[in-house]
Amino acid sequence: MARKQRLINRELSWLSFNHRVLQETVDPEVPLVERIRFLGIFSNNLDEFFKVRVASIKRMIDIQHGSQRVEGITPVKLMLQIQKKVLTLQNKFETAFHKIVGELEKHNIFIINEKELNPEQEVFLKKYFKEKVLPVISPIMLHNIDDFPYLKDKSIYLAIKLSAAGKKITDEYALIEIPTDVLPRFIELPPEYEKKFIILLEDIIRFSLEDVFSIFDFDTFEAWTIKMTRDAELDVDNDLSQSFIEKISKSVLGRRTGQPVRFVYDNRIPKDLLDFIIMRLELEADNNLIPGGRYHNFKDFISFPNVGEKNLEYTPMPPIGHPAVRHAKSILDVMRSRDFMLHVPYHDFNIFISLLQEAAIDPNVSDISITLYRAARNSKVINALMNACRNGKKVNVVIELQARFDEEANIYWSRKLEEVGANVFFGVPGLKVHAKLVSITRKENKRFVDYACVSTGNFHEGNARVYSDLMLFTADKRITADVKKVFGFFEYPYRNQSYSHLIVSPLFMRRKIYKLIDNEINNAKAGKEAYIILKINNLVDKDIIEKLYSANNAGVKIKLNVRGVCSLVPGVPGMSEKIEAIGIIDRFLEHSRVTIFCNGGKPLTHISSADWMTRNVDRRIEVACPVYDGEIQKEILDLIDIQYKDNVKARIIDSEQVNDYVVTDDPQKFQSQFVLYEYYKNKLYNCL
Repeated sequence: MARKQRLINRELSWLSFNHRVLQETVDPEVPLVERIRFLGIFSNNLDEFFKVRVASIKRMIDIQHGSQRVEGITPVKLMLQIQKKVLTLQNKFETAFHKIVGELEKHNIFIINEKELNPEQEVFLKKYFKEKVLPVISPIMLHNIDDFPYLKDKSIYLAIKLSAAGKKITDEYALIEIPTDVLPRFIELPPEYEKKFIILLEDIIRFSLEDVFSIFDFDTFEAWTIKMTRDAELDVDNDLSQSFIEKISKSVLGRRTGQPVRFVYDNRIPKDLLDFIIMRLELEADNNLIPGGRYHNFKDFISFPNVGEKNLEYTPMPPIGHPAVRHAKSILDVMRSRDFMLHVPYHDFNIFISLLQEAAIDPNVSDISITLYRAARNSKVINALMNACRNGKKVNVVIELQARFDEEANIYWSRKLEEVGANVFFGVPGLKVHAKLVSITRKENKRFVDYACVSTGNFHEGNARVYSDLMLFTADKRITADVKKVFGFFEYPYRNQSYSHLIVSPLFMRRKIYKLIDNEINNAKAGKEAYIILKINNLVDKDIIEKLYSANNAGVKIKLNVRGVCSLVPGVPGMSEKIEAIGIIDRFLEHSRVTIFCNGGKPLTHISSADWMTRNVDRRIEVACPVYDGEIQKEILDLIDIQYKDNVKARIIDSEQVNDYVVTDDPQKFQSQFVLYEYYKNKLYNCL
């Protein structure tokens, strides 16, 4: 089999993942309002895909004239395949949206436009428009200007055609940016008995176009939505006179004027207006001109309001306490006596916040170190760190300034932390810091004792409500000593470091992954039990994939649970027939990374911040942490088993990329995220 047939293209696999997200919008088991929110998630994902991945391919086409190949495909051919797949998904999206709108109406919730208003609603909107909308919009008459207005990324616009029947007045075109940065996208209108009505902000503007352009003699006003997506890559220059934070700040500003990578428009827009816009924007076919429906920027639908019954949303799943800390006055005391693991959002992330708050005021704590990749807007994590500084602790914070789309927030927090005396590090030149680590040093009985938290996800309260991640809390010297070495590397990046227990990229991770896989291969060849279990977000690195194919051919059984991109092709005779792969999309975003290697019957279990992608193992600082506690090992194995029994939300990942749902022999529905929630509740209650 040729090499190019041994891999699924990363971009096409990503689109297959986003198709799994889109499947949630048509699943009747998903509550109706949640289904429309999944449309928002799908749309937001697609926006970022174009800003980053499609933008990179476009750069390859522009700079290298398409000579380079991406996993065996020329960039030009790949762009065509992407566009074809995106158009297919866009059609599915529009169908799903219209179906959801129809089902909402069965629940007396109506999304209406400007032509469906009753007299009372018209009065309400005239007042709303005059008081709220008119002061914040700025219409631009397009025939009167030399340069077409700059279309901002993340914004949507109404392209307007003004005409007059029976009058000798030349048609005019105009443009209005929809002010969703200052006004809500969804406005609830006065109800009509049991019926609830929602209108979108752009339809309020459509309703009021005659008032907007009242100084003209036009009598017909028509408007269609357009949207531009731009290249979001940061271009960091080599100006030695600027600090790194200055360079990133400058690059973030530059992102706002990035090159177009996608232009989406209402497919009912008249040809003359569309041609005029495309000509004035100097767009070409390779800018991904995508016909869409009436509404764009569906990412706003992530916040679609529920104006109906509670059962139109997910049943609340409030975070659960952890039995290890349920009666504890001190989390550090618990960590000294035993390891424990949080699995958020099932467990309460506030336990981690409490650890930082305790360390901030404990007079015996001397040092706190943490890596921050993303932080919440009103971050309790950062508030605790700032309080630790005020209490005289030495606080070291490693902030990744190049965390995509969070650069501005991270710059802001770095300055706030510096103001209170924290030592802020911006990682290591040329390497993104993606590891999720905390180290706390406390003086006990005249000696210093170290504590650590190692996580698969960001220390971010918002993420912890939606992202499924594992957080290991430990005072095990084997782990805490290595965690301190990682922080030492941030402070002194050119000092050689070796690690006895943590697996740290970029210097050690690839070699260790190969060694662990080779060990399974050797055991399989020796007739011993051999298996690899991998739960991960993305499996892309072609050399690691080839290594897994070699393990398959040696007789190693491999089970993959890949949420996002999977370039490995499972189930191919003679190459990967012993490899099974599933992907789960449900109410929580699967984000934890786990590896389990059989190791001759003595399983080696790790949790990790790293996906198996080239960038993670070769160009980032990542950490995989061994789990030594037998009870936690059992808990992780239970997690893996529960997810592999899922016959509701698990999809089959294979070369066809059709995302068929997994069918099991169990006639009962087994939805792993709900089962896990009950699993952790039972563990808590059984200890009470």
